Amino acid sequence: MSAADLLVRGVTHAYGADVTLTYPDFTARAGEHLAITGPSGAGKTTLLHFIAGLLTPTSGDVTYGHTRVNALSEAARDAYRARTVGYVFQDFHLMPGYTALENVMLGLGLAGVRGARARDAARAALTRLGLGERAHHTPRQLSTGERQRVALARAVAHGPGLLLADEPTAHLDRARATQALTLLQDTARDLGATLIVVSHDPLVIDAFARHLHVGDRAAPALTAVVA
Repeated sequence: MSAADLLVRGVTHAYGADVTLTYPDFTARAGEHLAITGPSGAGKTTLLHFIAGLLTPTSGDVTYGHTRVNALSEAARDAYRARTVGYVFQDFHLMPGYTALENVMLGLGLAGVRGARARDAARAALTRLGLGERAHHTPRQLSTGERQRVALARAVAHGPGLLLADEPTAHLDRARATQALTLLQDTARDLGATLIVVSHDPLVIDAFARHLHVGDRAAPALTAVVA
């Protein structure tokens, strides 16, 4: 799927009566790479969840292409994610009893791709990420870096226009973190996808030309600045 512009306008999110996250208006152009930075607890992952349609903000709009994501029903947001979004979770969220191939096929099934077509697409995604010979191994038989690549393969096998990653280097040593980050960026470029990464890792931050910084959690109203 071709990437589209992402627009965030007037977005806030209230946690009870005491804490409100307030985000700036910003646009990520189709195919652009953006890092969301800031301290733990400041709302970085929450913003990523708004973009993915996993949560809806208290106020404001998240628009991807012609789709006003926050205005969709829950079922429509599920369809939007299946069609448009690839999401790499911090803890990977792989099914432990499934092989790498089956984990990727499971993601494709949610996107409506099944049967031989799903198997071929899953195998191609794993091969592209250097896991062709590990396709029939379960997560417990794979290293942390390999599990992350399976998660990335699952996220991109359906060719999303929007690729989101939450703390992609959190579980990796420096050498593997560098490799994983390069792989993530290269994969996004190959797809022509818009890439948005949440991280507080200087290695990740330095690799991105554009940043959205979410401020300190100490204040009752959190603000963010975009560079």
